[in-house]
Amino acid sequence: MRINAAQDLKAARAALAGAYDLAPSAAAARETAAEYARVARVIPEPDWMLHAPYIRAIKALKKERGAVILGHNYMTPEIFHGVSDFRGDSLALAIEAARTEAPVIVQCGVHFMAETSKILSPEKTVLIPDSRAGCSLASSITAKDIEGMRAQYPGAKVVSYVNTTAEVKAASDICCTSANAAQVVEAMPGDTVIMTPDGYLARNVARQVSKRVVWWEGACMVHERFTPEELRAYREADPDTAIIAHPECPPAVIDEADFSGSTADMINWVRREKPRKVVMVTECSMSDNVASELPETEFVRPCNICPHMKRITLENVLWSLHTMTEEVVVPEHLIAPAARAVQAMIDLGAKPTRH
Repeated sequence: MRINAAQDLKAARAALAGAYDLAPSAAAARETAAEYARVARVIPEPDWMLHAPYIRAIKALKKERGAVILGHNYMTPEIFHGVSDFRGDSLALAIEAARTEAPVIVQCGVHFMAETSKILSPEKTVLIPDSRAGCSLASSITAKDIEGMRAQYPGAKVVSYVNTTAEVKAASDICCTSANAAQVVEAMPGDTVIMTPDGYLARNVARQVSKRVVWWEGACMVHERFTPEELRAYREADPDTAIIAHPECPPAVIDEADFSGSTADMINWVRREKPRKVVMVTECSMSDNVASELPETEFVRPCNICPHMKRITLENVLWSLHTMTEEVVVPEHLIAPAARAVQAMIDLGAKPTRH
């Protein structure tokens, strides 16, 4: 039974209510006071009374299952700060998935992230609370499309964003994230490098490297909606507003920003620069997660929501651990070649930089 199936939702909730005390309570709020301290700026106390019983139950069940929860920066604050053992961008989570000795990984993110965890740790049980949590980038390209790009540009290495399926990773030479894409591309042999599947990320990387970059025309459904006009309107409203943007945005949007980087890079920039007011041009939950720790900065939220990320809730995280579903399975023949592409990225990042 899947909690996400409409016909099963009532029965699933009844099963959880029968196994755990999920009624809003002051006692649960007190038991999760440390977690609430991280999110008090963005979650009102009455709302926390609703979240706290689920967080309490998830914390206990993690210990029972020997599980860790990986929380992406786009998770809602009650998941990101409330139950996640490791938090960060896709690169950080990929590394933690490889490092952890926990036998069970619950991926609070989208499906390609859970696949990546399984690829790096095939002996572990990897769960995703809702397998419908997909990605517009991952669904935009197939291994056959990679073959076509290789035929068009013979000899060119294929650098595929981690926002891809296991099949596409297995067909690629190396993976990258938005944090290390330029480094990975520059390290490839040859004059021409193929980047897939994000065309905007590739365009932005092409402006930073000495290689000729050719790309697949995929796009993130969140970041492609931002416009330079929107960013200029923020500046006109308050010229002191800092604007930082994710490199999955169109180049014209990046040109309007004060800084561009991965989700982790954006967070670190705000921590370092401590602007009075900032617009984080990315999925809107990230602003809430960072606002919790930086009370001196006002966060203006350009709220483009990823509907796939929002499929992950405290309720289905608890259900996932309670039932040990939905398990992520990667076909055995894809694991080794996909792992090579991901590990090549990790190994490249671990090499000392020559100055």
